Amino acid sequence: MKVQRHDILGVSYQESWDFQSILHNGIKKYKAQNLRDQTSTLQKSLLLNHVVFCEHNDVITLGKSATFSNLLFTEAELSENDIEVFNINRGGDVTYHGPGQLTGYLIMDLELLYRDVHRYVRNIEECIIRLLTKYDIVGHRHNDYTGVWITDDKGSRKICAIGVHLSRWVSMHGFGFNINTDLSKFNNIIPCGIDEKGMSVTSLAQELGHKVPMTKVKDQMQLVLEEVFGLSFIH
Repeated sequence: MKVQRHDILGVSYQESWDFQSILHNGIKKYKAQNLRDQTSTLQKSLLLNHVVFCEHNDVITLGKSATFSNLLFTEAELSENDIEVFNINRGGDVTYHGPGQLTGYLIMDLELLYRDVHRYVRNIEECIIRLLTKYDIVGHRHNDYTGVWITDDKGSRKICAIGVHLSRWVSMHGFGFNINTDLSKFNNIIPCGIDEKGMSVTSLAQELGHKVPMTKVKDQMQLVLEEVFGLSFIH
């Protein structure tokens, strides 16, 4: 599958969401127009899909199953700290996006791959797990929670949250991978609604003891996306 990579910095969450929506709706419209075309299989195989890498300003997003009590700030406190809040159409609960976090949006026609949402989410997790091995870190899935975790004698720490939305088998949203994230920002929420003893959030920088260049991680993420999903990036 051919995809185009977009790197977005310095835009509001609303602008990035609008950009996602334009790409998402464009693929759906193309599919609808060619649904009865005998050559649609060939045309769809040449359809350009998209991977968007963002580094957001401080924002809290609430998924379709979010519980508002998992947002620990009052409206006044959110305003004082310039933190935006958005209700969005991805799955999952509440999460934080901000500087130092690689937020990846995958806008792809999954019918070119498979009709299996569970497999799709597991493959996103696989991408993060493979990337972590490049830093000699063992990431794993959790039986009860979506995302990627690191577990040792210090407990279980979530390093990547995942939430997706599909319409006509075209995906949007994706993952929030903590690279150099200020983890104190997660004190404003109960991340993903998980409030269990021994569970916390972490970042690549915290696990390594030093910051990691974001440009390096983006390029590594592109490589594992190519491996796991069989993507071909167009520059």
